[in-house]
Amino acid sequence: MVTSHKRVEQLERVVIRFAGDSGDGVQLTGARFTAETAQLGNDISTLPNFPAEIRAPAGTLPGVSSFQVHFADHDILTPGDAPNVLVAMNPAALKANLSELPAGADIIVNTDEFTRRNLAKVGYSADPVEDGSLAGYVVHPVALTSMTVDALADLGVAKKDAERSKNMFALGLLCWMYSRPYESTLRFLERRFVKRPDLVTANKTAFRAGWNYGETTEVFSVRYEVKPATMRSGRHRNITGNQALALGLVAATVRSKLPLFLGAYPITPASDILHELSRHKRFGIITMQAEDEIAAVGAALGASYGGALGVTTTSGPGVALKSETISLAVALELPLVIVDVQRAGPSTGMPTKTEQADLNMALYGRHGEAPVAVIAPKSPSDCFFAALEAARIALTYRTPVILLSDNYVANGSEPWLLPDVESLPDLRVEFATEPNGDDGTTFLPYLRDPETLARPWAIPGTAGLEHRIGGLEKADKTGDISYDPANHDFMVRTRAARIETIPVPDIEVEDPDGDARVLVLGWGSTYGPIGAACRALRRRGLSIAQAHLRHLAPLPANLVEVLSTYDKVVVPEMNLGQLAGVLRARHLVDALPHTKVSGLPFTSGELEAALEKVIVDV
Repeated sequence: MVTSHKRVEQLERVVIRFAGDSGDGVQLTGARFTAETAQLGNDISTLPNFPAEIRAPAGTLPGVSSFQVHFADHDILTPGDAPNVLVAMNPAALKANLSELPAGADIIVNTDEFTRRNLAKVGYSADPVEDGSLAGYVVHPVALTSMTVDALADLGVAKKDAERSKNMFALGLLCWMYSRPYESTLRFLERRFVKRPDLVTANKTAFRAGWNYGETTEVFSVRYEVKPATMRSGRHRNITGNQALALGLVAATVRSKLPLFLGAYPITPASDILHELSRHKRFGIITMQAEDEIAAVGAALGASYGGALGVTTTSGPGVALKSETISLAVALELPLVIVDVQRAGPSTGMPTKTEQADLNMALYGRHGEAPVAVIAPKSPSDCFFAALEAARIALTYRTPVILLSDNYVANGSEPWLLPDVESLPDLRVEFATEPNGDDGTTFLPYLRDPETLARPWAIPGTAGLEHRIGGLEKADKTGDISYDPANHDFMVRTRAARIETIPVPDIEVEDPDGDARVLVLGWGSTYGPIGAACRALRRRGLSIAQAHLRHLAPLPANLVEVLSTYDKVVVPEMNLGQLAGVLRARHLVDALPHTKVSGLPFTSGELEAALEKVIVDV
């Protein structure tokens, strides 16, 4: 590659959005740019956004796929509100994203795709690159497709394969513009196309051509550099939420010394957890792709009965199908982890978009009084620790635990400081091995631990510990089938108390000035936008407090006391106010919901404006 001789300008942060058809390799391009950026030590946050169809109509607005990456020389919390740079592979990509660009943003357009036919598909009567309508932006017309084909002309690559390599040309250009390294991308291409040496050569050549074009053309006169961020000492890696959650489950099986069984039916956006866990059989992990959601959770519950840590992964529609078996797990009082990677509903809804609308289903979506523990990770890397916490609660208290992730954190990525394995919680459990009745020969399967209210966990086949299992109500201590009204009342209340008395950490409030009258309370993936909005308000001299919930059932014991000390409590949620409704109904907290159900996460700017209004009105 050409050695750079152009002027280098320092930047604190950049937001880049790659956009094009689903077949343009936009997600791969963004992921590779992110990987190279992570190696440089920048703080990063990403937002992939793509249609649900495997191959949506080419060149149309519904078919636009995008990948946004925010990288900086300091700590950041979100993928950025708006891109500084848009790479538009076709007119649809330009039109779908133009309204979000700030004035003066850079736009790199693939002029080869701005044909009359493609322009007409999205309602352009004239070419916006030429008619002056983009005068408020810095437009860089680049013939990405034809230059890629020309660069590959001597390789004997089929024209179709050559055109497909244009995303690597674009990646090479952007890596040059922002002084990203490139060696690991070249190695990645060798691995990805190991069975097609011709494609390895084609993609590497296209990448180098893009890099060299940036250095030699007069279109780009300046390169940019974003210095590494200050990170906590230790080894970091870039990780998505689904990857982190899967590794958290791996850690849970290692720390519990139990086999882990995952029963899963493929569903967007949870399938990557199944894919990742299937790679780790050496840790005693068994993965089963079941024929349907009901079979998946049934197999996981059966594994728990047999002495394993049973896990099932799904999204909202799958939780609905699993609800009967989750109720059975409540009655059996066995550990079970249900991962719900939430997506926009109802029904199939928008399966590749994000939402937090499954909270009520997680809290109440079962027949009868069937309480379970519910927790939610706040960021991609936090999915690792949330998975460990879900396993800890499930194993300790013999209960189903619903882990509420969502599409935003599942597919987004950020740097993760690898933890010391020995610092992770000890999750080992003691199985029942001997009779526990007063006579020394009887096993009482529902004789509870006085502290946790958990019943003994006896592995089937253990001599002398034979006991009845099933969905019919059990008698206290003996586990015999019981229709006694007083016993049923006792068992229902005891199962509820087992969840309500799980000790969870007190909620902590961030209130640097100590005089805030407004508290913003979040849960799950709203953590980043809330944090960024509060930082912005404080920089402007406005006082605001923030707190975040990981445990949603049970809630922290000090929550109501904390909330009552503020004049106003605002609860931003990507639903129609479900947590706010719980706080109002159960705890008489006058919570103000601030809601969004567009399929996209909050931006820090919109939260900053909403919270400022509340502060001013108090």
